[in-house]
Amino acid sequence: MFKSITLGQYYQTDSILHRLDPRVKLSATLLYIVALFVVNSFPGYLFAGIFLVCMIRLSHVPFSYMVRGMKAILFLLLLTMTFNLFLTPGEPLVQFWKLTITREGLSTAIMMAVRLSFLVIGSSLMTLTTTPTQLTDAMEAMMNPFKRIHMPVHEIAMMMSIALRFIPILMEETDKIMKAQMARGADFDSKNLMKKIQSMIPLLVPLFVSAFRRANDLAMAMEARCYRGGEGRTKMKPLVYQGRDRIAYVILFAFFAACIAFRATSHMVPFPLGALS
Repeated sequence: MFKSITLGQYYQTDSILHRLDPRVKLSATLLYIVALFVVNSFPGYLFAGIFLVCMIRLSHVPFSYMVRGMKAILFLLLLTMTFNLFLTPGEPLVQFWKLTITREGLSTAIMMAVRLSFLVIGSSLMTLTTTPTQLTDAMEAMMNPFKRIHMPVHEIAMMMSIALRFIPILMEETDKIMKAQMARGADFDSKNLMKKIQSMIPLLVPLFVSAFRRANDLAMAMEARCYRGGEGRTKMKPLVYQGRDRIAYVILFAFFAACIAFRATSHMVPFPLGALS
């Protein structure tokens, strides 16, 4: 279950995406998320999907490994689709009891499902091709202008990076605790809601203890290495843009311009549903 979460994990291999400057990948992820909210038509989402598939191919990360991360948001995906299906007013398609599925609701549900799926996969692609150290350096470099207003940029970037890195560690710890509790007779598959809530208590308590212990160990390790924040610190590998990074920026802005063009030329029908009428 928890091994299906790919967000925050790094997949080590040699690819053009792995060699890109982390600032490019962070900017690309943010711009891609914005682009998903810009497009509102079937051709626009098809174009965004093709772009994402091309990036996955360039990353050399197995597609099955990438899609595996969708299992973690399956419940949220189904919940979002259900609300949009039954709560969006419009032209009725199917009606039973007091529930009505409308053409607009079906279009919105499909659009939200595609948008959420692309968003998770695109975010996972960044973390799978970028180490936590590179991600910290990229966030710090991009937030440098805020130092003028005395914002602790290095500390914020460090906290975000540590939080992201702790996601797979805590998921792995949760999986180990679950297996240990199941070996002692704990039932996590019960369909009774109250029993399921009660079974989570012996899981959450050792998980919180483990999380605080890891945080304390990390703080002691940083203190032992005389860590005092980013002021006056130098970097072993400073970030320098290469020619491939500039080409990546050109491709990225061309993609975003195409998404704006799709929105400007599209009608407000997210997906072709003529076959359903």
